[in-house]
Amino acid sequence: MRLFVLALGLSMAAGSLALIVAEEQHPMKVDRPVHTMAGWSYEDCGLDTDPVQIKSIEVFPDPPKPGEDLTVRVKGTTKETIVDGAYAEVVVKLGLIKLLRKTFDLCDEARKSHTSLQCPVKPGEYTVEHTVALPKEIPKAKFAVNVRGFMVTEEDMLCLNLKVDFMENPFPHKL
Repeated sequence: MRLFVLALGLSMAAGSLALIVAEEQHPMKVDRPVHTMAGWSYEDCGLDTDPVQIKSIEVFPDPPKPGEDLTVRVKGTTKETIVDGAYAEVVVKLGLIKLLRKTFDLCDEARKSHTSLQCPVKPGEYTVEHTVALPKEIPKAKFAVNVRGFMVTEEDMLCLNLKVDFMENPFPHKL
């Protein structure tokens, strides 16, 4: 799961995270659509003024499958330079239960993963693709992943809410 979230965080700004921002802290919040795919969805919960804007997220295979490689392709725009010290807080939940809460240094993780996008990330449009191996031990459940990215100055950088459904398909395709 760490690599899945990392792929998202790297792809979006510093190259996927747990402060939940209250509505009154962001009075200019704009309602954004939830993008729903076969077994997962994402919502950009950030503001139009955030330094990183997500245009699209694609995963292959869709839906993700435990025990298989997962490729994440993220298209986005950075409005400000992302430098060392930018980080993401990630919270993974199963229902109301927090399974994981972790902070990632985005630039450091990009270096360790040898991604094509390295800090400093200048303003511009980017498409980043990253492949990770999903463990086959992922339980059959529906997970919520909250990603909150922050600039080195502690300012909000991006916000994403993801839902991933690893439940068995009740209506499998017949061959």
